[in-house]
Amino acid sequence: MADIGQVAELWRYPASSLGGEMLPALDFGHGGADGDRLYGLIDTADGEIARPDRLPKWHKAPRIRARLDEARRLQVMTPQGEWLAAPGDDSQRAVSDYLGFTAAILPFEGQSPDGYDGPQTRARYEKAPVHLLTTASLARLKALHPDGIPDRRRFRPSILVDMPEVEGSFPETEWIGRTLSIGDLELTIVEPCRRCGFTIISQEGIPEDPGILRTLVRHNAHNIGVYCRVEKPARLRAGDAMRLH
Repeated sequence: MADIGQVAELWRYPASSLGGEMLPALDFGHGGADGDRLYGLIDTADGEIARPDRLPKWHKAPRIRARLDEARRLQVMTPQGEWLAAPGDDSQRAVSDYLGFTAAILPFEGQSPDGYDGPQTRARYEKAPVHLLTTASLARLKALHPDGIPDRRRFRPSILVDMPEVEGSFPETEWIGRTLSIGDLELTIVEPCRRCGFTIISQEGIPEDPGILRTLVRHNAHNIGVYCRVEKPARLRAGDAMRLH
């Protein structure tokens, strides 16, 4: 089977709703990307989990960056701030000041790091193991909405694959049920990724744009990208080739 694309970027999101980190290599197990979505952001007044897709109070959350250090400890940074350990008093103060209300970053239940015995929170939804997006679909979205900026950060993929444009198509949406090999990783494509209001909110260098979601609703049934199940775990690296079976 011929190669149809290659890995352009690999992303993980250690804290849900916060900005992610792009990595040159990333391990994928049956549960998805290593270190992905281990923490949640909450309003400490009522324990509400962040909902940037629905509530304006959370719209600034994706501008807060998150990463794991070499010891797999979470660090976060607000715009114009510095990297701070989280959970922690300094990071809680910085995040709260930035958002304008008292907030905290807590591990999800069952995901606490070694030695942590503080409060936890519960994930808002069960995450899909892997989210794959192609540059061909981003190009199709741009063609349909030329005034928009279809930056991949709006869609938060685990794997961004560079591949030639397919005229008139969001190609991966047509691969449901098929198997992909990317490097040594094997995936089954299980369903399209239905999009929400997160895609329209502004991020660093990306303006707010309701037209992004409207275009997907009109031309691809709300969808861009696909969710995948891991059949054979492996480490991926930028540049690894992708084959469709």
